[in-house]
Amino acid sequence: MLLPLVFLAGIGSMATEICASRLLAPFYGSSTVVWANIIGLILAALSLGYWLGGRLADAHPSSRLLGYLVLAAAALIAAVPFVARPFLDVSIGGIESLSAGAVVGSFLAALLLFAPPVILLGMVTPFAIRLATTDVDAAGVTAGRIFALSTAGSILGTFIPALLTIPLIGTQRTLLGAATIVALAAATLLRRRWLLAALALALLLALPPGLVKPGLGVIYERESRYQFIEVVQQGSGASVVRYLYLNEGYAVHSVWRPDAVFTGGEWDMFLTLPPLLGRPAGSALMLGNAGGTTARAFGVLYPQVAFDGVELDPQVTATARRFFGLNDNPRLTVYTADARPFLQATNKRYDLIMVDAYRQPYVPFYLATREFFALCRRHLTPGGVVALNVSRVPGDNRLVDGIAGTLAGEFPQVLVWPALRFNELVIGLTTATPLQRLRRRLGAAPPLVRPLTRLLAAQMQPRRPSADPWTDDRAPVEWITDAMIVDYAARGRQIPEHSLPTAP
Repeated sequence: MLLPLVFLAGIGSMATEICASRLLAPFYGSSTVVWANIIGLILAALSLGYWLGGRLADAHPSSRLLGYLVLAAAALIAAVPFVARPFLDVSIGGIESLSAGAVVGSFLAALLLFAPPVILLGMVTPFAIRLATTDVDAAGVTAGRIFALSTAGSILGTFIPALLTIPLIGTQRTLLGAATIVALAAATLLRRRWLLAALALALLLALPPGLVKPGLGVIYERESRYQFIEVVQQGSGASVVRYLYLNEGYAVHSVWRPDAVFTGGEWDMFLTLPPLLGRPAGSALMLGNAGGTTARAFGVLYPQVAFDGVELDPQVTATARRFFGLNDNPRLTVYTADARPFLQATNKRYDLIMVDAYRQPYVPFYLATREFFALCRRHLTPGGVVALNVSRVPGDNRLVDGIAGTLAGEFPQVLVWPALRFNELVIGLTTATPLQRLRRRLGAAPPLVRPLTRLLAAQMQPRRPSADPWTDDRAPVEWITDAMIVDYAARGRQIPEHSLPTAP
C-alpha cells in the first residue's frame, strides 16, 4: 500500500500549496512577493520533511509510524480553514500600519499555517523508499517508481484544485477534501478503525464556509478561478455607494452610485481623453474593464462611442452586471481575455486605448514595455490616444518615469497628469500637437467634464524618451514598486491603495 500512499500524499501537498495562495489572497493579495513566500516556504518545508523522513525511517522503519505521520498531516490540513481566518484577521493589522506588511505577514502566515502539514507530507517519500527497498540491487528502480508516483500526484494536486474544485466548491472544501484523501491514504497503513478518521474529515465538507472576510457592508463575495471577489455597499437610497474589491480588499477596482457616473477617483481621469482627439471619438478600448465604472460613464458623457472592455475574469464581469450597472451602456461590448493577447489577436483599431489592468500593487510588466506600446500604436487610428493609470507615492515618480519614458520611445508625444495623490495618467498621442492647441481642445469638452479637463490642461507635463526603455526582456516593475513602498513606509507613512477626493 506504499505506492497509493505516495501518490495521494503528492496530491495533498500540492493541493495545500494551491489553497494557500487562495487563503492568503483576500488578506495579502497575490503579488509576486506573496507567491514567492508561499512557494519558497513550501519548498523549504518539503526539504525539511525529506531530511527528517530519511532519518526517522532509518531509525524506526515502521509502516504504522508512517501512517500516523500522514494522519497527523491530514488533521493539520483540515484545521487550516478553521484557524486561518482568525489568525489572518489579526495579522492583517501589519498592512494597515505598514504597507510592506504584506511581505512579512504572508511569510508568517505561510510558515505557521501551511509549513507543518507539508513537512509531514515531505517525510512520506524517503520513508516509503526505505520501507519498499528490500533488495539493494533494485534500490534505483524502487526510488524512481516512488518519485514518479509522488510527482504524478503533485501534478493532479496542482491542476484539480486550480481548474475544478476551487471554482466549484471553494477553498475551504478543497482543503477538507485534500485532508480526507490524505487521511484515507494513512488508513491503508493502519487498522480499519482509522477509516473513521477519514470519514470524520469527509463530514466536515458539509459545513457551510461562511464569509471569507465578514465585514461591515459586505453584500456579495465569491472565489473565481483567478481571484477573490467582494462587493461592499455603504449608505442607502440615493446615497448608496458600492465598491468592488479583489483579493486583498484594500484597492477599490470599481465604484457605483445609482444616480452619478463621477467617482472622484482614478476612473474619472479617463473621461478627459476624448477631447484630446480634436474630433468626435468613435471607438474606445478599456484593458482592465473590472466593474465597468469608466464604461458606464462613457455611456452617459460620450454616448456615440462604441466601447470595448477587456476583462480577464468572467466572474468579475458577471458581478459587474449584477451590482455595478455594466449593462447601462448599450454600446459596451465585454471580451473575456487577457489584455495583451486580446490586442495581438484583434484586427480592430480604436480612437482611444485605456489601460487599467493592474493586480495590486503591481503593474503587469508586459503592459509597460516598448513592445506593448508599439502594439497599442498599431491598433490606434491616426491621431489616436493611449492612456495608462499608473500608481505612485508622493515624492517618488520612479514608476511613472519608467513607464512614461518607455512610452515616449514609441509615441511622438507623451504627457503626464498628476491627477491624484497616488495616481497619475500617462498619455501617449500618435500625432504630436502643440500644447496650446491641446488646451483649446480640452476647453471644448462636455460641460460636465470641463472641471476635469481644466485640471488636465493646467497640470499636464511633457515627457521625453528614456535612455533605458523597458522591454519584454527587462522591465523591473516589481523591483521599483517594492522600493517605492519600502522607502515611503520607512518615512513613517502608510500607503492607502485608493483615495477618493471630492468628485467634480
